[in-house]
Amino acid sequence: MQRPDSACAWTHTQRYTMSVPGEFLSEKQFTCSICLDVFTNPVSIPCGHSFCSSCITSYWEGQGKSCFCPMCKESFRKRPELHINHTLKEITEKFKRMADTTISAPADSPSNSLSAVNPLAQNRPVELPRGLLPEMRTRFQSTSSTHDAHSLPPAKTPKQNLSVSGTGSNGPQCPIHGHSLELLCRTDQTCICITCAEKEHYGHSVIDAKREMNIKKSQLRILEVEVQGLITVRERKIEEIQTSLAEIQVKADQEKAGTVSMFAELMKAVEKSQAELLEVVEMGQRAAELRSQAFIRDLQMEISELRNRFSNINQLAQSKDHVSFFKTYPAYSTLPETKSWAEVVLTPDPSAGVVLRNVTQMAEEVQEALRKLSAICLRPSTGNPQEIYQQKVWKVQEYAMDVTLDRDSAHPRLIISDDGKQVHCSDRYQTVPDTIERFDRVVCVLGHQGISSGCHYWEVVVGEKTDWDLGIARCSIGRKGKIVANPANGFWFLSLRDKHEYVFRTEPSMPIVVNPKPQHIGVYVDYEKGQLSFYNADTKSLIFTFTDSFAETLYPFFSPCTNKSGKNEAPLIICPAYPANPSWHTEK
Repeated sequence: MQRPDSACAWTHTQRYTMSVPGEFLSEKQFTCSICLDVFTNPVSIPCGHSFCSSCITSYWEGQGKSCFCPMCKESFRKRPELHINHTLKEITEKFKRMADTTISAPADSPSNSLSAVNPLAQNRPVELPRGLLPEMRTRFQSTSSTHDAHSLPPAKTPKQNLSVSGTGSNGPQCPIHGHSLELLCRTDQTCICITCAEKEHYGHSVIDAKREMNIKKSQLRILEVEVQGLITVRERKIEEIQTSLAEIQVKADQEKAGTVSMFAELMKAVEKSQAELLEVVEMGQRAAELRSQAFIRDLQMEISELRNRFSNINQLAQSKDHVSFFKTYPAYSTLPETKSWAEVVLTPDPSAGVVLRNVTQMAEEVQEALRKLSAICLRPSTGNPQEIYQQKVWKVQEYAMDVTLDRDSAHPRLIISDDGKQVHCSDRYQTVPDTIERFDRVVCVLGHQGISSGCHYWEVVVGEKTDWDLGIARCSIGRKGKIVANPANGFWFLSLRDKHEYVFRTEPSMPIVVNPKPQHIGVYVDYEKGQLSFYNADTKSLIFTFTDSFAETLYPFFSPCTNKSGKNEAPLIICPAYPANPSWHTEK
């Protein structure tokens, strides 16, 4: 007996059906987009699309943790947990039952012809859960628009009952049983028939072959998209390389044109300088010619006057008239006044030889620079100005100086090694003569070798010391009592305090940022230029340069500072300027 509410439900259903288009509830709305068949245990994923549980599970196999929707391609970093969509399942099963009822009805029944178009059009009571039709309308409209948007293939007819013999269907037949090969044995990866599944492949994982093929085709379509993506990436990379090559060629052409232009300008400048210098030389030559012509003209005039005097004297000497002789004699009895030519010398022009020497020196420097130009251009560089500067300045090691410590200047607490290369501060005073050369308050020592000209370089191992002083001092510095260390008092040195604070001792002290912390310090002095430079010998980088003027002999200056209860007891070690690493040697 039909329940009362069934009639109400039917009335509501009939009334709702009348307002819904006949094509609204079609098999297309209940089709899985992977297997193209009516949903079986439908599940919904986070993007809103629904699929058969087995279809989406099989589809996601082999995709790892990340996966994506076959419809909208939305990706999920973590594979979503799948739960049966019971509302959709109930709707689908109701659709299947109605479709089966329509198919099993007599072919000539009027109601069946309508049901073939729309199963819900049958004028018979259908008992549906309350609120099911609004849910169907909302869900199916979304599903329909999604299907249309992605232009899915047309839905196939519901799959046949696998228990029915397939002898009458089209397609390959089983060579053993003569049935259609409608199933796939996943265990053996081969197509089989119903009888094979019940006998030879009993207990194996068996699935509908066409459904599995559709799943694999969907995977292939995605793989096809991925392969096309890889192709596109590589085609873009080719375009990028070709674009870069074109840019490089343009820049190379510009660089070649610029180089030719600069060398042309250089040659013009050289030719102009040559003309100017030749003019200077020629001017000196013309000046010498003018001076020589003046000298010769004066000499010729005096020679002419002397010859006249000589002729007159000769005539007077031959005269026989004594009266005439004595009248004329006083005028010719002495030598005429003439210029003393003994010290007159035609000296060369002051610029003579200077031009050639300067030109020769300049030509040698230019030739040396041109010789190194190619090597500098080919040398790999990060473009860092500091690195470029290092490549230019690291020839300081060519001026390596063998420095030893002067024991006579060492503070009484300083202990110097036998070879004169190491110094550290002791807690006790040593018994040493208190000479005028010895420091008595500041724990420091000078180098034995003096510097009065040229360029010199030495390296000192400072290691992990917390405090030290390194630099130079002039010979006349005060060595007794408190010392005010600054260039005005004859001290030029770099200091480390408290392990991280670097300063150059001026008034006031000049803070210096040093990074990374050096283990070896290089000290370079150019006496003529008044230049003092400090280097991180580990990285071959410049730390600091100070320029002054030097007038006295300079000595290397060292202070290991006090040992600070053992925290700073390590010695300062003077080491060879060329370490064992051959890459440090500078090409000459």
